[in-house]
Amino acid sequence: MLSHSLVFEVSTMRIALRAPAFIAAAMLPAFAASPVGNLNTDSAAPAFRISEYQIPRSGAFPHDPAAGADGTVWYTDQANSYIGRLDPATGRITDVATPTPRSGPHGIVVAPDGGVWYTGNANGRIGRLDPATGRIREYVLPAAARDPHTPLVHDGKVWFTAQRSDLYGVLDPATGKVKLYPVPIPRALPYGLVAANDGSIWVALFGTNVVGRIDPATGALKQFPLPDPKARPRRLRVATDGRVWYTDYAQHRLGVLDPRTGIAHEYASPGGDHAAPYGLAIAPDGHIWYDESGTGQVIRFDPQRERVDTIVQIPTKGAIIRNMAVDSARGRIWLALSGTGRIGRIDVTPAARAAGAAGAARAGHRR
Repeated sequence: MLSHSLVFEVSTMRIALRAPAFIAAAMLPAFAASPVGNLNTDSAAPAFRISEYQIPRSGAFPHDPAAGADGTVWYTDQANSYIGRLDPATGRITDVATPTPRSGPHGIVVAPDGGVWYTGNANGRIGRLDPATGRIREYVLPAAARDPHTPLVHDGKVWFTAQRSDLYGVLDPATGKVKLYPVPIPRALPYGLVAANDGSIWVALFGTNVVGRIDPATGALKQFPLPDPKARPRRLRVATDGRVWYTDYAQHRLGVLDPRTGIAHEYASPGGDHAAPYGLAIAPDGHIWYDESGTGQVIRFDPQRERVDTIVQIPTKGAIIRNMAVDSARGRIWLALSGTGRIGRIDVTPAARAAGAAGAARAGHRR
């Protein structure tokens, strides 16, 4: 367990926290996100900021975040092999070690029952954390699925990609049985995995220019080739209209596929050849948010007008956002800031921004 004093800089406020942590420590949210470098390319777009929460565990490497129905934020600390928990109301952070050391937890998702599922990318395991007890149950996958990547809870089962293994699969927690489906493309590198409103599952085949639709009843894969052979879709999200948005990491673009026609359209990212778009989310108002991992910028794209209207600079340099999580009920997007050991938050609705400003004011009064 961790027990020591932690000192953080939050704007001009110096906070010293005693952390006898149950598993880790805590801090107040860093509301000092600098507006310097942020750009509203549309005068009608509101101002946004990124608030940061420092993870107290030394060497933390948050890979993916997930938001629970109660507002709790969970994350994978891949380097230390912990599952972390952030309470946004207090800023308190705790974490739980994976039962198998050096599991390399990667993807994470919160199920409808509140259970927290993650992939053990380094040792072929999937784990479920019970938030009430902090206990983790592990499921050992078949040897062929040595590197589970992104998890997805769908109709009571846990689907997952295994990137280097070139397959995707599904775990039935009730029986412990696992079905594996090899991708029929060499070096496909199945990566991002999301569900659509129609019940289908979408997968980004990062080693190819293909986005795939999985039939969860049969596991069958339908391929949708993107127009540029050099495209490399990495993360993806499905909008309420059924269109599939994706980040084209290799060609530095944001893309959208219409499954009804099979036609995809791509938009150049503001960072140009340095953009390397990665993490992606769709806000409750339909705007597309994504990370330029090569520039340290977060982009807001208006799908109705087909244009970027806001560019937000990540306050602490060196961060890469590999994944994002949306808390629709509270109007927030959560970011895993890999490389700086932080969790980030963007308040994307007017109500959320008002609440965030009030929180910043309260933090100021505690100086």
